[in-house]
Amino acid sequence: MSQQRVAILTAGGYAPCLSSAVGALIETYTRVSPETEILAYRHGYHGLLTGNSVLVDEQTRQGAALLHRFGGSPIGNSRVKLTNDEDCRKRGLIGPDQTALEAAADRLVADGVTVLHTIGGDDTNTAAADLAAYLRERQVDLTVVGLPKTIDNDIVPIRQSLGAQTAAEQAAIFARNVLAEHGSNPRMLIVHEVMGRNCGWLTASAARSYLAWHAEQEWLPSIGLTPERWGIHAVYVPEMHIDLDAEAARLHKVMDEIGCVNIFLAEGAGVPDIVAAMEAEGKKVERDPFGHVKLDTINPGKYFAKAFGHRIGAEKQMVQKSGYFSRSAAANDTDLALIRQMAELAVDCALRGVAGVIGNDEDRGDELRAVEFERIAGHKAFDVTQPWFTDLLSSIGQPIT
Repeated sequence: MSQQRVAILTAGGYAPCLSSAVGALIETYTRVSPETEILAYRHGYHGLLTGNSVLVDEQTRQGAALLHRFGGSPIGNSRVKLTNDEDCRKRGLIGPDQTALEAAADRLVADGVTVLHTIGGDDTNTAAADLAAYLRERQVDLTVVGLPKTIDNDIVPIRQSLGAQTAAEQAAIFARNVLAEHGSNPRMLIVHEVMGRNCGWLTASAARSYLAWHAEQEWLPSIGLTPERWGIHAVYVPEMHIDLDAEAARLHKVMDEIGCVNIFLAEGAGVPDIVAAMEAEGKKVERDPFGHVKLDTINPGKYFAKAFGHRIGAEKQMVQKSGYFSRSAAANDTDLALIRQMAELAVDCALRGVAGVIGNDEDRGDELRAVEFERIAGHKAFDVTQPWFTDLLSSIGQPIT
């Protein structure tokens, strides 16, 4: 095969796989196709539109393994929607008479890119597919091979997205310190807010990881070190309705019995109800370029802390968010293995001209393959009827609804 130039970009929110995925792609190309040039666009589609890129040199190739030790992304991320020309124009990423797709396509052609590796979620990868289709209309051949990144693990039809398992583990580690605050005041209410706009997988998995750690500990009840006070008393995810009155009555009993209440809350849990209430009051609900509600402007953790606080007789409320702690971590061993496996196939597909998003295809018996872009979608719901999750809820005394 003749020499070609591939490009890599990471986009969207961070996940504990980006640095490692970039490293794995560089390592794999260096091993199987050392003549292939590698270009990295800085800050995702932002760099693609502005021409901000770096050519991977020999020093980076030889030191690529170092990237597995770090979280974040060495080439940077951003949230840019290629089909939102108005936002791109407002941010100065494209000219007054350009479309984002046109500007991105022109840059790829000018840079001589024949393969584009996108490391991101459904928005990132479907945008790349739109870009490839646009180039085909202009008779420019570009193969797009994506890697699935999201800590929510909600990409359809991919069984496991990169970074999610690490993020769940890190959220559980974060909770070990946060839940220690249960003794910092009498009748303490702690809300551990976990990322997860539309999917409860991360919150549920973080709770499972925390409870696995909890089960291994030794306790000293005579002085007040009890498993009950270090436990989880509620887990709320977007896929479940939260009956505030019923839950308040249940948690009030917990507060009376042990003197604290600890909640794991997905940031998207109950959001439709919160938004409806705000809009009914005439309040403006801010949204990002993708149309997503800006969760930091409605603050779900604070909302539920306030909603439960007076109902359960809490003297003090604390809300702690593990999102940035979790999403910026380095990949754990489980994710590293999956990253390496997916990167190997991504490079193989790229060299053979096979486009798609690499992942275990749930509709094809979990086969690891390049999933067709038209089948990629976001917001895969977490199945709250799974035995492990219903067992978890039963173990903490929460009704299964």
